[in-house]
Amino acid sequence: MKLLIVEDERSLSRAICEYLKVEGHICEEAHNYHEAIKKTADNTYNCLVLDLGLPDGSGLDIIRELKKNKAADRVLILSARSSLEDKITGLKIGADDYLSKPFHMAELSARINSVCRRDNFNGFNELSFNEIKIRTDAQEVLINDKLLNLTRKEYDLLVFFMINKDRVITKESIVEHLWGDNVILTDSFDFIYTHVKNLRKKLLSYNCGNYIKVIYGFGYKFSEP
Repeated sequence: MKLLIVEDERSLSRAICEYLKVEGHICEEAHNYHEAIKKTADNTYNCLVLDLGLPDGSGLDIIRELKKNKAADRVLILSARSSLEDKITGLKIGADDYLSKPFHMAELSARINSVCRRDNFNGFNELSFNEIKIRTDAQEVLINDKLLNLTRKEYDLLVFFMINKDRVITKESIVEHLWGDNVILTDSFDFIYTHVKNLRKKLLSYNCGNYIKVIYGFGYKFSEP
């Protein structure tokens, strides 16, 4: 999974990332409010590990911003604050779980896995948009109830588009989400264009709407024609 660790204590942030990378996750760091806002605007994460007490803003405001933008990111609050009010506020405005400092890394990892498993796609095993239906448990795509055969990357790309419906998605964020650290970012994104072109062609061949729009100079947007 792709995770964003929002923690101003750099030694703790680095320790969390090192542990979670061993567990097989892709980890990025943000050490203040503004870094976190920029990263969440440019990328989609499976989960944010979010400290509430940031030097230049409140972690609660980051949650509010995510929910306002209808982002798919899950949020695990991580804070030294023991106040019941902070915990309740965070959960009420959209956080998925809460873990108080100090904590064991193994528990943090287990909580992240639980949040992503329990709340994946808002708790449902199906994503739908007009005539498109995705059964995420079986990794099947149906167009007007007809099974569509996609490659693994095409499937992942379609899911990524649908959970980010109506948001402009940069080519960089597609690369980072689908390939993580396994590909070197360059100025050429021809391989992304090929995957998108093939996905669009297959959707249209099943009389599906042309929902994938090119936003020139930025990337793509999945929305109504």
